[in-house]
Amino acid sequence: MLKKERQAYILHQVNLHNKVLSSSLCIDINVSEDTIRRDLQELAEEGKVIKVHGGALSHSFNEVHFPSNGVYSQHQKKTIAQKAISLIDNGMFVLTSGGTTILEMARSLPPQLKATFISGSIPAILEYMHHPNIDVILVGDRISKNSKITVGTEAIAKIKQVRADICFLGTNAIDLHHGITDNDWEVVQLKKAMMESSQKVVCLAIAEKVNTFQPIQIAALEKIDILITELPPDDPVLRPYAEAGIKVL
Repeated sequence: MLKKERQAYILHQVNLHNKVLSSSLCIDINVSEDTIRRDLQELAEEGKVIKVHGGALSHSFNEVHFPSNGVYSQHQKKTIAQKAISLIDNGMFVLTSGGTTILEMARSLPPQLKATFISGSIPAILEYMHHPNIDVILVGDRISKNSKITVGTEAIAKIKQVRADICFLGTNAIDLHHGITDNDWEVVQLKKAMMESSQKVVCLAIAEKVNTFQPIQIAALEKIDILITELPPDDPVLRPYAEAGIKVL
């Protein structure tokens, strides 16, 4: 693979997953860590990614105030957000993770909705605070600078005290064999706790993330109640997930 092709692949992965690991890129592209390190350095110098220890971040994901436009696959994420909102009723206790799809949902919540939203995502909390009728609970602890979300034992303990009606997870990757996966160990532990504390678990994922996987498993497919993508529910890509017992929206 030529350097231009490698860097285009890396940039696409950063946009898709918000964060990439150098070790995973080495395997995917079949090149050395030194090659990936040089590619990431060049992309960072061009202002296309943010180079961090062990990988890179997207610029949009690194901001506390995410832009309301220019988000990767924004139209698809808006479609997903509208489907997700249809599951929220007045009086519900709602747990949410972070991510740009969750933010699209937060920005689209109807003003008349009266519910309680619980999250450790700083960007999501800021969006919920603008809503006129929802109550907001911040799950506190140490903040992951990369993910802009609270992580650690205190955050997990706080979540375990919650009995949420529904949990919305921004999903990094999902496939039939690995379930839902991510590349951030601390975020994975947080999402596991969120799932355990919720009566219903909903995964939000653009179609590009379906049939992909990351290094760390969050949960097997049977732990998921609903999968929401921008695709029609009867799309062939989603049929195996419906056959696995997941409700597809």
